[in-house]
Amino acid sequence: MMASSTRMVAKHLASVAMRLPPLPSTSDLVRLYKLRAIKQLSQNFLMDAKLTSKIVRSGGRVRHCHVCEVGPGPGSITRSILEQGAEHLTVIEKDPRFLPLLELLQDACGKRLDIQLGDVMTYNMEKLFPEDLAQPWEGQLPKIHLIGNLPFNIATPLIIRWLKDISLQQNAWRYGRVRMTLTFQREVAERMIALPGGLQRCRLSIMCQNWCTVNHKFTIPGRAFVPKPDVDVGVVHFVPRIEPQIPLDFWLVEKVVRCIFSFRQKHSKKGAGLLFPLSHRDEMVKKMFTVGEVDPTLKSFELTVPEFNRLCHAYAAIIEQMPALARFNAREQKSSICNFDDLLDCETQTT
Repeated sequence: MMASSTRMVAKHLASVAMRLPPLPSTSDLVRLYKLRAIKQLSQNFLMDAKLTSKIVRSGGRVRHCHVCEVGPGPGSITRSILEQGAEHLTVIEKDPRFLPLLELLQDACGKRLDIQLGDVMTYNMEKLFPEDLAQPWEGQLPKIHLIGNLPFNIATPLIIRWLKDISLQQNAWRYGRVRMTLTFQREVAERMIALPGGLQRCRLSIMCQNWCTVNHKFTIPGRAFVPKPDVDVGVVHFVPRIEPQIPLDFWLVEKVVRCIFSFRQKHSKKGAGLLFPLSHRDEMVKKMFTVGEVDPTLKSFELTVPEFNRLCHAYAAIIEQMPALARFNAREQKSSICNFDDLLDCETQTT
């Protein structure tokens, strides 16, 4: 009985220690510091504490975890992360105007908050977390979360970059299968989870679903943001897969998927033709689809991930026989190897 009471007291004290002291609201601080969202940076502030708490909860329990928040802005989501008991939070912010607001939170929570001024597009998180948090890739998820209300102008390029990092198990994913909870324009969120045949099915669908399990958690109406964007916002949760569905190099998968989706309303064989020189295009495309056992008259958005898997492996087999093909780019004819004879000459010179 005594031990039980001791545990309850310790739990209560820990809970009290996690709470933030009374502070002005984020909206009051934004007005006090005369902060305005910069359109060129695609900034939109989310002030509603219920919604910021919902975003944090949708990614899983953060209590006693280490969290990195990207683009905290005035710190509304930052507060929710701290209030939900994160053991330590690092924020990466590009705009120095928000430093006074973030430093106010830092003073309020002691050593639990670290502020990094930098660009998340180039920020390396390989040394951001304690080494003892690292988990084997095949093991449990590490007690690390990435959370962010991303500016629209960097959201898609950033997730593509991070998918590449996941494929290489580098950056934050050196610590294992670190999960992400991020915001995107609703249409982008819908593309990420789109199924074969869906109107939103695109290159992004294949890339996200290949390396992660993806869940569109909920949608936030645009009117909840300041200033109000023209679109609603989707909250998306990502958990890296132990094994990708297409277990090949990132560049190869990205190239095949990008080319095939280049002509969305045409047969998928037309986009695949961009992978090969014009002089032998029909022959090589036919070989790729025959070996991959995929119907070349299907449209790109009708293809399943397993069908893309077979096409990627068929393309990889062709490259193994003719490595110079890997450098061919039909979109850059002037700087690429443009025909079959050039490829043969290049192979002769390198062997």
